Amino acid sequence: MPRPALQTRHLIIIGILALAFSTAFIARSQPLEYGFELHEFDPYFNYRATEYLVENGMEAYYAWDDDLSWYPDGRDVSAGSQVILHQTAAAAYLLFGGGSTLYDFTIMFPVVIGSLAVIVMFALVRVIGGTTAGLISAMLMAVSLPIILRGMAGWFKSEPLGLFYGLLGAYLLLSGLKSGNRPVAAAKLFAGGLIISFSLSAWGGSQFFILPVGIFIMCLPFLRRDHSFLLWAVPLFSISLLSTSLLFERPGADFVFGLGGVAIIGPTVFLVACHVVRHIGGEARVRRNCALLLIGIMVGGIGAVAAASETSLVATPSFRYLNAVNPFLTATNALTESVSEHQSATIQQSFLFHSVLMIFAGIGVWLLLDRRAGEFHRIRPEMVAFALIVGMFGVYISSSFIRLEVFGSVAVIILSSLGISVLARRLMTDHSKSRAPVPVRAGMVAGIAILLVMPLVVPDGNTIQAARGPPSILNGASVYDTVTDDWLDAYEWVRTSTPPDAVVASWWDYGYWTQTLGERASIADNATTDSERIRDIAVMFLSAPDDAHARLQNLHADYIMIFVMGERLFTGAEPVYVLGGGGDESKKQWFMRIAGEDVSKYTLPDGISGTDYFWDNTILGKMMPFTPIIYLEPNTNAQFTEYIPGTIPVYAKDIKYPADGSGPLRLAYASPSFEDDTEQIVFGIFIYEVNDSYTPVD
Repeated sequence: MPRPALQTRHLIIIGILALAFSTAFIARSQPLEYGFELHEFDPYFNYRATEYLVENGMEAYYAWDDDLSWYPDGRDVSAGSQVILHQTAAAAYLLFGGGSTLYDFTIMFPVVIGSLAVIVMFALVRVIGGTTAGLISAMLMAVSLPIILRGMAGWFKSEPLGLFYGLLGAYLLLSGLKSGNRPVAAAKLFAGGLIISFSLSAWGGSQFFILPVGIFIMCLPFLRRDHSFLLWAVPLFSISLLSTSLLFERPGADFVFGLGGVAIIGPTVFLVACHVVRHIGGEARVRRNCALLLIGIMVGGIGAVAAASETSLVATPSFRYLNAVNPFLTATNALTESVSEHQSATIQQSFLFHSVLMIFAGIGVWLLLDRRAGEFHRIRPEMVAFALIVGMFGVYISSSFIRLEVFGSVAVIILSSLGISVLARRLMTDHSKSRAPVPVRAGMVAGIAILLVMPLVVPDGNTIQAARGPPSILNGASVYDTVTDDWLDAYEWVRTSTPPDAVVASWWDYGYWTQTLGERASIADNATTDSERIRDIAVMFLSAPDDAHARLQNLHADYIMIFVMGERLFTGAEPVYVLGGGGDESKKQWFMRIAGEDVSKYTLPDGISGTDYFWDNTILGKMMPFTPIIYLEPNTNAQFTEYIPGTIPVYAKDIKYPADGSGPLRLAYASPSFEDDTEQIVFGIFIYEVNDSYTPVD
């Protein structure tokens, strides 16, 4: 008789997991409604690197110096990119690609990996708090907005795979520590270290998994009594993680012999030292002695790391990783601050991302810390510690960059699923007379379910709508949902109408598109490996035309491209334009800050509209084929010839460097929506040829 019940229970679990997988798959597939394209910028490089690996093999991939990137310096791909992402995708394509193209396969790759990650989340939380909590976590992760936004169709970037490997490695670590079978535990712990090293190679952000893991290891001597097991189990995990990381050029030795390695080696040494202290000092004083040892190691370690960092004996993480643990650094680096995904989440965004889960996560923390919560007495103390540590670090780290909200989501999901599972168990299984009647308690459970579902269905700003949008190549990463082929047409022109050895200058945002879609070399791209090169480009854009021409030649540029967003208004015989929406006209303030220029010199008091100096004396102003003619007060439609606070500039079409001109640049290409005066939204991609025969006027 017990066997059918067991089978039924397993079928229910499988059914719920299938529902979570399907829900995650559908939610992440929404961009396909607009077109089957890669999303954002980095996926285009990752696709090109994966294509190179598939076509040329592993040996050629590791020797590849990409000459289309950061011209003329090139890029050592294996040393400066997410190798495991490319290798995993290439292996999966060779195994499961079937008749699909690699391009289509990479579009769907993050959808499949992101959907599989909900199964891994189930396994992780199940190890911590039981099957019910695991199933709840899988459903919550399936509809988590921050995780969906960084794992949609076309998002062939590092986060989906890095998160998948990171969660899987954490599951294997906890499962290995929990296993009573020593050979199985050893296999899981070794595999856990191996998989976490894969996560580090797939996504640099996975380094933030290391911090909670290190603190968790330091807590183990205080939470478990089987110290002889820990004495070999934890070092096995640490050796596996660090030795495998050394096999990759990124993060590689810099991680192992840097602060990341310290975060693992230090706690492991502390755990072994506690075992020694236990034998020397006796059981009665072991906690006190270990605590004193911990304080001594922390104080001495912080001082030693600080001194070693100053003398370069220990490699320190790059600025953006330091920024994540010290948010006050953001304002000190204009390039980091200019990236939209490096902005800090606002209060509104945090509530949109996590919504009612914030409440249930708080309940989960309260119940974990409440000794009267009998449901949690079955959870091992080290599992409680892991959940609380991950929760603390996840929320803190995610406060720095909006892209790191995925860590906040993982933390909130783990804590919420534990809290919800206990609430549901209390309401549905306690039949004592002191409790409310069953219908009342069933209604309370239904109320909890409604609260969890509301963020998905509330008409304004629900998470499903927030995750819906066209791929960036179809709307220029602008604020408009309009789908256009302007960018695809522009790069088709670059690929077919420029010499094969042509070099294209642009703002670094478009570098990967230039290399992959245009098949031409770019001077800077989204790797942002050379901040000085990006600064040089910013200075060039703000320079006087003759000076900019000389700078373009020094940069070896044959063509230069800009992107201008706007709306065409039909108010008379000739259309007029309002600019703004996500093109270079909206990014130019960052050009100024990165170049170290005074923003007020180039923009009006609104901080956006260009001054006369900008339009008349910078190459960027000259390249934008528009000229301000009036300033409009939008509420009254009053018109002014000069800027007045509260007005917006209105522009007329004005090509300053025509194709047949003799200036420093010649217009070689303008996108169809600019040429067609019937279109309302203008996706203005303008490509100018650098005039090599131009002679500056003294």
